[in-house]
Amino acid sequence: MTPEILARITAARAARDLSDLARQTVAATAEPASPAERIQQARLLRKMAADVVDLVVLAERLAGASWEEITQALRRRDEATVREEYDESVAEWAALPEDRMEAAAAGAEALDAWYSRHREDHDPESSSPVTDLLNRH
Repeated sequence: MTPEILARITAARAARDLSDLARQTVAATAEPASPAERIQQARLLRKMAADVVDLVVLAERLAGASWEEITQALRRRDEATVREEYDESVAEWAALPEDRMEAAAAGAEALDAWYSRHREDHDPESSSPVTDLLNRH
């Protein structure tokens, strides 16, 4: 297990949670709710989407992507600001002990099962998109 793989599994878990909340939001479209409730729900979706981006950035940096690449992909201009924003998290994840990474990665099979249940015809065919990470070195 590497910090990069753990970050990718964590990003997959966050994307699953975002997808579930988005589906629930669609289901509640016709339900009575106050403007504040609907706005709060939308803000939660936005925060969760930002968390997914942060986790993907973390995984890419741990995989060796340069700060220049990451800055461009984020459509940001100042590489130093991007580095400052993520450097501490990257260092923390890079220093995780193996046993903590293994424990944090538990449940990868459940993510595969979730994907299989929700997969549509136009989605990539894979029976183990998350656990396939565990076979990488």
